[in-house]
Amino acid sequence: MGVPAFFRWLSRKYPSIIVSCVEEKPKECNGVKIPVDASKPNPNDVEFDNLYLDMNGIIHPCTHPEDKPAPKNEDEMMVAIFEYIDRLFNIVRPRRLLYMAIDGVAPRAKMNQQRSRRFRASKEGMEAAVEKQRVREEILAKGGFLPPEEIKERFDSNCITPGTEFMDNLAKCLRYYIADRLNNDPGWKNLTVILSDASAPGEGEHKIMDYIRRQRAQPNHDPNTHHCLCGADADLIMLGLATHEPNFTIIREEFKPNKPKPCGLCNQFGHEVKDCEGLPREKKGKHDELADSLPCAEGEFIFLRLNVLREYLERELTMASLPFTFDVERSIDDWVFMCFFVGNDFLPHLPSLEIREGAIDRLVNIYKNVVHKTGGYLTESGYVNLQRVQMIMLAVGEVEDSIFKKRKDDEDSFRRR
Repeated sequence: MGVPAFFRWLSRKYPSIIVSCVEEKPKECNGVKIPVDASKPNPNDVEFDNLYLDMNGIIHPCTHPEDKPAPKNEDEMMVAIFEYIDRLFNIVRPRRLLYMAIDGVAPRAKMNQQRSRRFRASKEGMEAAVEKQRVREEILAKGGFLPPEEIKERFDSNCITPGTEFMDNLAKCLRYYIADRLNNDPGWKNLTVILSDASAPGEGEHKIMDYIRRQRAQPNHDPNTHHCLCGADADLIMLGLATHEPNFTIIREEFKPNKPKPCGLCNQFGHEVKDCEGLPREKKGKHDELADSLPCAEGEFIFLRLNVLREYLERELTMASLPFTFDVERSIDDWVFMCFFVGNDFLPHLPSLEIREGAIDRLVNIYKNVVHKTGGYLTESGYVNLQRVQMIMLAVGEVEDSIFKKRKDDEDSFRRR
């Protein structure tokens, strides 16, 4: 599932599910940084019980960020990861549990996908380096100005995978970090902390979901537990809905498309490598004191309130005169299942179903029209009724021709314009 496309569709259709986070910043007094006291009430007017961190969504941006200079060494990477966790902790302020899950060995289907993606990224990286060198030589031959080429050691992000020395060091550093915070930070007092490192198999989000399901099965489980899950993957929305927990929130960095990136040759903004002309850099500030500052602000966080999304879905999926009893939990399971047809981590989307063309709304309308024939729900306790799904697919097949025809007409009119 395309993360930006699904998130954009969701935020436009159900705008009330998104709330900006109130973040308290550390204060400075006489040059001494005073950390935020996370033991005080949450400024977001909601008290969370459990915070779950899908750590790979934190490790990647901290080790090779896109919008700021990369850390010089492994120590700086670890400090950046600690600071990011601190920032999330100060926003959410969990009172019972902090669960950190690092991706372990992935399922076979995911491994194959990762391999093809990594080989492709490596090939594209080599091609980009060759192209960059060619453009550099052309500009210098024409008498253009370029800063001297920096020979810096490139961090290989492929080492963020189970079984590497980097992941072993990361697990040791996180254990040190947890012990330090438990002993010295008042916000961590009386908190249960679980670290599932890369030696435990399974992807981070699935380890978290497995833990939540196990807790739900306990006889002393509190149904009013307020969960908060950190991660930018669109699949987390589906997984959060599938838990059927009434109080579930996702925290993520606000998605800002088309962030400006500096040119790889002259480090100036406003053009790409292929369009670089080797012009001298303009002076920034009176004495060029802003030369090394990047025009980017610290990312803002937002809450996705799944309890509000559940209310929206209940209103949308409620149907009159059903031949069976309406159950909102079962219908939400069906909605999650139907979203798989627009693609997820393991499945490519069906050619006729594109999120930006309203595929999810189309599937919901088909579902509501066909449900009287099916005589029941598509899924039950994680098992799929294939005969009922076949009816949905036949209905999708009937409108495929018109979808492809409209797509062709749109493309022709765009070319004419």
